[in-house]
Amino acid sequence: MPLNIPILLTWLRIILIPLLIAAYYVPEASALGSVRDLAATLLFVVAAGTDWLDGYLARRWQQTSAFGAFLDPVADKLMVAAALIILVQLGRLDAILAMIIIGREITISALREWMAQIGAHKSVAVSMIGKIKTTAQMVAIPMLLYHAPLLGIDFFQVGTWLIYVAAVLTLWSMGYYMRMAWPYLIEQDRRR
Repeated sequence: MPLNIPILLTWLRIILIPLLIAAYYVPEASALGSVRDLAATLLFVVAAGTDWLDGYLARRWQQTSAFGAFLDPVADKLMVAAALIILVQLGRLDAILAMIIIGREITISALREWMAQIGAHKSVAVSMIGKIKTTAQMVAIPMLLYHAPLLGIDFFQVGTWLIYVAAVLTLWSMGYYMRMAWPYLIEQDRRR
């Protein structure tokens, strides 16, 4: 396993996940609710920032690796899934939206693994719609974690709209990836 700064940043993102969860297990006092929301929001934002930074540094310093390419999306999916489950637990997100987003992530990860095994991984490379979906998620989740108005902006309402946009883009991007993989699925079926 190569060890460099981009991979250390990815590991940091994974380490921040239990801290994000733990923020909601601090004994609650009436005034602590907003402190916990702020702490969880900041942890998520830092973790999301490491996602961008590790990719940037790996490309810039030419420190990309197969292990880093594997670990980075795993860390992303764990971070998003943990945050969505917290939001469902807090009653700030419908379980169906969390299931759509988490289910898509599992499905596309499995599809990419299978496509890599048959030598067609480039057919399901990250698309622009996938990047837009990820951006919508990464902006919506901290707003839903924060859950309070800030500078006159109702973060919870904006975050709710964005998570619905992310869910629609999630389904759209899943359809796109499935359509790209369909010819390979048909070909594999013919070979049997």
